Amino acid sequence: MDDGKLLWSIWQRLLSAFSGVFTRPGWVRLVQWVSGTVLCNEEHTITQLLTSLGQTDEWRNCEHFAEYGAFNTKEVESTLMRLLEQEHPSRFGPYHPVAVDDTKELRSSGEVWGVCTYKHRSSRNPNHPKLAMGHNWVVMGDLSPGAGKEPWTYLPTTSRLYFRKGQMPADEVFATKNELAVEMLKQADAASGAPILGILDGGYARRSVIRPCLQGATDTGRRIEILTRPRCDARLYEPLEQPAKPNRGRRRIWGKPLPAPEKYEEWNVPWMHGQAWAYGRMRTFKYKMVECRWSVSGPGNPMHMFVFEVEGYNKPWFIVTSALDLSAAQVLEAYTARFRQEDCIRDHKQRMGMEEARAWTKAPVLRTFTVQQLSITLLRLVQWEWEKHHGEGWCPAPAWNKHKTRVSILDMRRLLWEHRGEFSQFIREMIELRKIPRPAA
Repeated sequence: MDDGKLLWSIWQRLLSAFSGVFTRPGWVRLVQWVSGTVLCNEEHTITQLLTSLGQTDEWRNCEHFAEYGAFNTKEVESTLMRLLEQEHPSRFGPYHPVAVDDTKELRSSGEVWGVCTYKHRSSRNPNHPKLAMGHNWVVMGDLSPGAGKEPWTYLPTTSRLYFRKGQMPADEVFATKNELAVEMLKQADAASGAPILGILDGGYARRSVIRPCLQGATDTGRRIEILTRPRCDARLYEPLEQPAKPNRGRRRIWGKPLPAPEKYEEWNVPWMHGQAWAYGRMRTFKYKMVECRWSVSGPGNPMHMFVFEVEGYNKPWFIVTSALDLSAAQVLEAYTARFRQEDCIRDHKQRMGMEEARAWTKAPVLRTFTVQQLSITLLRLVQWEWEKHHGEGWCPAPAWNKHKTRVSILDMRRLLWEHRGEFSQFIREMIELRKIPRPAA
């Protein structure tokens, strides 16, 4: 089998997992949309996506599908999660690690559905406005470990659009970012074959996120373990010792106070040493760890609070986790792996057209973002399947970067670009087969 047919067979097999979510014509439109997203090298409008496939005569049908077609976004996300469990299950010890963060998508017009204003902190240019308009997305995805030899891989799966309460579109129900994060974590738990380990940005280290996760009130009956960065002045307590005789008055629920993480020198525990894969290489570190109760997680949830001093960094790192069976090296590796999500968000913006989309109404805005996330994850699945046939050395390092060892999203897109003609031909054949009437029963 030549490379073009092999690529298309892998691509079609992965996309066929979504055939049950759509009608047959709708699934063909999805194949066109996702394939055009990875093959388009210019503005990521639907017309330009189809131009990259040589199918400009299909633009009206795809535009209609994006606006009016039957497209259950949450079912597409759940199907993608189940596909990942089947093709490439992410496991870190006994856990299924996922990362949660938020990102902003700049839009130039306030007439676009769902835009809100926020402070523009990302630019130091004095000519840029202090207030910017855009979509504020809460995103989640799987973190696939690199087996201690290479960086982890982030696979986006789910997203929710957040609105300010005073700038909500009509007929929308307000939900905070924390509530959206808990909803997505429970959705991941429902599709996972292993307990979820939620690796959260420090902005989500709040009671409204941590406690619902640790209560275990999910469809599977499991609780969602968390790993995150606490405040440096977080309130910590020793486990409560039950008195020999019951005291009068209100019953105590917290033990004796412990020094906050910023006062870790006062912790009555010794320094210990270790090594872990962190930010691209093996690093030595020393750490302290106390078992405690955290005011955010509640008095009934034992936590491990760590302070790390890592090679190459001047300031200490504070990390808290409810996964008590993880070692210090595993905690540090998992925490640093969350940066892979930041890399993927950058690829989403620069490679997959997050800020080039021209969607104006509700359905295209939500569906375009979902299709772009789906495209990124499918590209990674194609990469791992491709390496089974051609080995891990199929993408040599370029002359200007001899130290490159990791296949990027751009490398995968270039691989598919080489066979753009075959993809266009196969998709055209799919469209023709769809037009053949079914035989009468």
